[in-house]
Amino acid sequence: MSTEEQQETSESFMSHLIELRTRLLRAVVAVLVVFVVLFIYPGASIIYDLLAAPMLASLPEGTRMIATGVITPFMVPVKVTMMAAFVISLPIVLYQAWAFVAPGLYKHEQRLALPLIVSSSLLFMAGMAFCYFVVFKSVFSFIASFAPQSITPAPDIEAYLSFVMTMFLAFGVTFEVPVAVVLLVRMGIVTVQKLKEIRGYVVVGAFVIAAVVTPPDVVSQFMLAVPLCILYEVGILVARGIKPRKPDEASETEAQTPPQS
Repeated sequence: MSTEEQQETSESFMSHLIELRTRLLRAVVAVLVVFVVLFIYPGASIIYDLLAAPMLASLPEGTRMIATGVITPFMVPVKVTMMAAFVISLPIVLYQAWAFVAPGLYKHEQRLALPLIVSSSLLFMAGMAFCYFVVFKSVFSFIASFAPQSITPAPDIEAYLSFVMTMFLAFGVTFEVPVAVVLLVRMGIVTVQKLKEIRGYVVVGAFVIAAVVTPPDVVSQFMLAVPLCILYEVGILVARGIKPRKPDEASETEAQTPPQS
């Protein structure tokens, strides 16, 4: 490799690093701006109270959650607010990720990116909403029904936050299954017919995954595995209208530069 080629390679690598830094900064700034707004109004305490509402509804009347750490009453609401800010800013974060990789994509792949960003954001939020409004109510009521009369449940807010974040992540990722199925078919990795053939293995895998990522109760495992199977079928239905990438498309060299924003 000549000196000029080495210099060009070095400059290209540095330009990619600068672009990556710019995109990361924009994503972080977006999350921080939303966090500051939420922290001011409605406030971190109110946001945490909303998150804790399903648990409090299952506890005996007058029972509250506890905080065992010195700074826990401050830090936990702040973490919850940051989580809410990230979820609200998710479309911007995903767009910045797409804008970074878009120069290396073909024109037809760039056209597919925007619908994927929108659908991924909406499905992840839908998974969290399903978990909050449906799963938490059923799981906490189920657990409370097994509590002995001699015990007064008083969950720690830090342990509750850890549990909630795990469940939100599990259901958020689960609801991304249709997007994953469509991508696999579009890239030509699998066919719709093959997805139908492995349906039985997917059902078994769904219940195994649910048993690993959810608490050891039948209700939460069932309520994660069933939506996963349903969303898999939804992905197959959508994928029927997707044309697999042709071999000659892989040899295209035309790519558009994404909008700088």
